[in-house]
Order: sequence, then C-alpha cells, then structure tokens
Amino acid sequence: MLRETTISASTSTPTPTLKGRLDRFFEITSRGTTWATEFRGGLLTFVTMAYIVILNPLILGGTPDVSGHSLQGQQVAAVTALSAGFMTVLFGLVARLPFAFAAGLGINSFLAVNVVKVLTWQEAMGLVVINGLIIVLLAATGLRRLIFNAVPPQLKTAITVGIGLFIAFIGFVDSGFVRSTNLSSPPVQLGEAGSIATVPTLVFLVALVVMGVLMARKVKGALLIGIVVATIVAIIAEAIFHVGASGPKNANGWNLTVPQLPTSLVSVPNLSLVGQFDLFGSFGRIGALAAVMLIFTLVFTNFFDAMGSMTGLARSAGLAKEDGTFPRLQSALIVEGVGAVVGGGTSASSNTVFVESASGIGEGAKTGFASVITGVLFLLAMFFTPLTQVVPLEVAAAALVVVGALMVVQIRHIDFHEFSSTLPVFLTIIVMPLTYSIANGIGVGFISWVLIRSLAGKAREISPLLWIVAAGFLVYFARGPIEAVLPH
Repeated sequence: MLRETTISASTSTPTPTLKGRLDRFFEITSRGTTWATEFRGGLLTFVTMAYIVILNPLILGGTPDVSGHSLQGQQVAAVTALSAGFMTVLFGLVARLPFAFAAGLGINSFLAVNVVKVLTWQEAMGLVVINGLIIVLLAATGLRRLIFNAVPPQLKTAITVGIGLFIAFIGFVDSGFVRSTNLSSPPVQLGEAGSIATVPTLVFLVALVVMGVLMARKVKGALLIGIVVATIVAIIAEAIFHVGASGPKNANGWNLTVPQLPTSLVSVPNLSLVGQFDLFGSFGRIGALAAVMLIFTLVFTNFFDAMGSMTGLARSAGLAKEDGTFPRLQSALIVEGVGAVVGGGTSASSNTVFVESASGIGEGAKTGFASVITGVLFLLAMFFTPLTQVVPLEVAAAALVVVGALMVVQIRHIDFHEFSSTLPVFLTIIVMPLTYSIANGIGVGFISWVLIRSLAGKAREISPLLWIVAAGFLVYFARGPIEAVLPH
C-alpha cells in the first residue's frame, strides 16, 4: 500500500507555477515569442501611439459646439489616456492579441468638424455611445463575424496592403516629407517647395535610415532603438537651432511636439469629463431621422475601420488564417464595440484598434501581454503627460513608414490573374491613402467587387451579405445629399 502511494505521488502532475499559468494564458511559448519581446513590442506601440494624447485634445478641445461650449484640452488629454489604457488592457486580457486602442482619428475629426455644428458635445458623445452599443450587439449576435467571413480573401489581403500604404502616407505627411501644395494639381509635393530643407524632416530621415539599417541587420528592438536614437538627435537639434513648434508663422517647425527635456515629470489628471454624455438629447434637437443618419455614419466608420485594421494587424503578426480570421475573433469584435461605448462615455471619442499597433508587431509582439504593457503605459501617461511630449511626431512617423513597408509585402498573396478581382483590389488599396480613410477604401472595394464581379458573370460567387454591405456603403457615400434633404 505504501508503495502504491509512493508511485502515485511521484507520477502526479506538478502544480504549474504562476509564470507557467501566465505563459499558457497569453500563449507566449505556443506563439513562438518571449516575455522580453512582448514587453518591447508593447513599449514600442505606446511610443508610436503616444501622440494621440496630444493630438486628440487639439482636434476635440477648443472646438465650440452648437451651444458655444468647448471641451478643455487638458481634460481631453486625461480621458484620452484613461480610455486608451483601459481598453487596451481589456483587449489584451480578453482577446489576447497585440492590438492597442485609442481615440479613432476618423471619428474624432467627424465629431469636431460636422456633428457639433448641430449638437452639443454631450449629445455628440451620446451618439458615439449608441454607435458602440449597436456594434456590440452586432458582434454578440454573430452578425459582425458573418460579415467579416463574407469578405473574399483577396479583399482582406488588399485591406492589409492598403492600410500599409495608408500608415506610411500618414508618416510621410506627419514628418513633412510630403506636403500639400495648396493647388489642385499637383496636390502634394516633396518637402517644402520640392526640397528637404527643414530640421524636423531631416530628423525623420535620420530615424528612417537608422530603423531601416537595424531592421535589415535583424537587430532586436530595431524600431525602439531607432526612436530613442532619433529622439536624442531631435533634442540636440532643437537645442542648437531653436526650431520651435509649427504654426502660421513657422511652417518649418516641429509638428505637435517640440523635442526638449520636460521641466516637470508628473501632472495630476483631470477626469471631470467622464460620464458627461447625453444619450438621447440629439433626437430632440435635430430630429430622429437626422440623428439616425449620424449614427449610421459612425457605425459604418467604426465597423469597417476596425475590421480592416484587425485583419491587417493579424496578418502582420502571423496570426491570421488563409481566410483572414484569427484567434478569438468574436471576442475581439465585441471588445472593439465596447471601445466606442467607453470612448463616448469618457468624452474621448470612440476608441478603436490603432494601426500603429503594427509597430509593436513589427518588433515581434504576438500576444495580449504586449497590449497589457501598452495599456498600463497609457494609464501611467495620465500622470506623466510631460514625458509623452518628448518624442516628436516626426520620429514616430519614421516607425509608421517602416511598418507600412512590412505590411505592403502581403500583396504577394493576391492573385491578379482575373481583372474582375484585380480592379476592386486595386481600388481598395489605393483609395485608403488617397482619401485618408480605411473605411472609404473598404467601401469602394466592396461596391466595385459586387458590381464588376456580378456584371462579369460571377454573381453567384458573391455572398448575399456582401451585397447588403455594399448597398449600405452606397448610402454611406451618399450621406451628404441625403442629410441635405432630411428635415432639420
């Protein structure tokens, strides 16, 4: 009996350690990554995205609504960091994917430019919350996944490639490497008057070269090292040349952030905007039809921007299957909808997956642990706002260009033999950067796919859901004329 007990004890399964349980939870080993790689990836994603804490207040803050009320910049900065941190940690723990969240640039601009002309900020944020609840419902019922699965593989890959060009173009514009000519033709040009003559753009090029060389040599932490090195160069350059911030009288200045050592490290966040939303006030102010039209626009932008971003990021991380799906897809879609609810509820604007997460993925991140790191850093950023202003946007822009290059290589998976699919794929890719919108590229791609493929005799191959979504995009693109005829 004693012998049996001894044998039983010796063959029992050992109790897993905390590190082992965490490894299985985040799938660190099974996805072929390491804790150090995930930490670096999460840190790099934060550094690349930290600009949103500065940019979102510039977009939302100071813009008066229909009643003349404006959101205060410091308050917006605090809730921007709070909502981004909360949602990114939540996503990392639930979906366990290396995607970070923050206030979506498309929707915050739409709110500031269009919505608050007819609504108060509280009413506008109420619409964002409703938009989020609709997206959560679509995801929870499985309808959002059905739409996701209805998208042909060629279009999913095209979305990835288009996002790569889009974020690279963002990097070129943010750095001043590409600038508007303020003419109808050509609309853009190289640098200032066709030449690279500004210190910030030169720093961008230094960052781009350093990152490119380190990536080519397969140096671990290449993008993060490049950002640190280029930021030091930027601080030295600013100390010598006193470039200053970009403005009406200083077109050659730094975009958003002047690289200099902060005078203070800690600031107390003002979270008074949390809960300042009016769920149904918009219906009484502008009428049900007009309010529904605004919600429709928000849902379409949120829905397909996120779908495109997640598809591209999953492929970039090597986590997507051939059909574009990835682990815990439904959980990811539900949490993404929650991001809109949280963003509206905090007045930070709808929070969604950021394509800048590709910078951390480019560093090797493959799990939700990287997202947890990014989210915690955003929460800390509420208290250390001065530190987020050290890295200039021009340096972060170089990382976006490198990551864009990494995403564009997915084009090799697209079959270009049939022109009935080639043209929709091309339109999907090219419309994103040219219109500065992921949703626009997806919409044009869907509509052209349905029209061209069906007229080419391949209508039976098109999912009925794709027809419905394409019809919805037609309404989305015609929303301006539709809104104009609606009663106010």
